[in-house]
Amino acid sequence: MIYIALLRGINVGGKNKIKMAALREALTALDLKQVQTYIQTGNIVFESALSSAELIPLIEQKLSAAFDFSAQVLLRTAPDLQAVYQHIPFSDNELSKAQESAVGESLYVAFLSAPLSEVAVLSLESYKQDSEEYHVDGAHVYFLFYESIRNSKSANHLQKLDPAATIRNWKTVTKLVSMTEEPNNN
Repeated sequence: MIYIALLRGINVGGKNKIKMAALREALTALDLKQVQTYIQTGNIVFESALSSAELIPLIEQKLSAAFDFSAQVLLRTAPDLQAVYQHIPFSDNELSKAQESAVGESLYVAFLSAPLSEVAVLSLESYKQDSEEYHVDGAHVYFLFYESIRNSKSANHLQKLDPAATIRNWKTVTKLVSMTEEPNNN
């Protein structure tokens, strides 16, 4: 099975620094196959016969032992990530409008450890600003920013609702999908 591991809180603001070569080496030592990383923020594509339930604690323990800090790991299978990629909840018009006005990237996906409860969704709604849209879809929240993610109170609040939540821009999601489709991963 091809998996995508999303690590939260590494190489951000000078904290929890991990070189990607060292990360690949540590995960290869766990007998994970075809380990690839993308940029410095903890995006890993690999193959394993183990289940998600087996892999998450195994990877978290290895990260703690190898790098001397805790990093939460969210896993998605290649089909899971492909579904995220194919189900953008915003219209082409909304996407174009956001791309024209946003500073930097406009489309992001938050990956959660579990779907948000109704109470959590209502809590998230109370932080929504006029300069953003979002759509909750199971264990994912799609964000569309008309200005910048930096000012988003709802994106920041999401971390309180799910401490393991990690957000990736659309460029990263697209690249991770393509990495799962490359010939050396089939």
